[in-house]
Amino acid sequence: KQQNTGAEIKTFEADVTKADEVQKVIDGTVAAYGRIDVLFNNAGIMPVNNLDQLAHDEWQYMLDINVKGVLNGIAAALPVMKQQKSGHVITTSSVLGYEVLPGYAAYSGTKYAVRAIMEGLRQEEHSNNIKTTIIAPGSVKTELFDSINNDEVRNGLKEAMKQPGSEMMALQPEEIAQAVAFVIDTPANMAVNEMVIRPTGQEV
Repeated sequence: KQQNTGAEIKTFEADVTKADEVQKVIDGTVAAYGRIDVLFNNAGIMPVNNLDQLAHDEWQYMLDINVKGVLNGIAAALPVMKQQKSGHVITTSSVLGYEVLPGYAAYSGTKYAVRAIMEGLRQEEHSNNIKTTIIAPGSVKTELFDSINNDEVRNGLKEAMKQPGSEMMALQPEEIAQAVAFVIDTPANMAVNEMVIRPTGQEV
């Protein structure tokens, strides 16, 4: 949603699993604005299945988006940020990057990986004044639910979001956006490296 009607906004489309397409987005942004201040890796999917379902194709697709997509974004933006001696890489993880539930083992694995990648990036690039932030949300009312391949789980979650009091069990995307805006707006000498954001009523 555009908040500043005087702002110039350019949009680019890319498949995050394809490094060349992600690179074109970064190149186009630099061509338009001359620099990259913030990279926000936010693409992700969440298929649900127990490991004994041997869902090889789903696992590979999830790894390509949730992990390789993050690496592709970093690889494209990092040279620009290093040259600038500044920048901020923000990546969406999950509360399931801190704990594991049945059916979510593979998904949690991708989110644990994201935490490791981002901590490695922080250690490698802090001397170049490059900040890193993990945003780890709990339940949020987004299209992520649509990527759940288990009909019973997906429909149950969607139905729960319609019940009275559901606002205490799931956040709105705008509320996560407020958190992202907060970490971006921190001064140069301050980095919020991890932010876990749960709905007040969420147990996990």
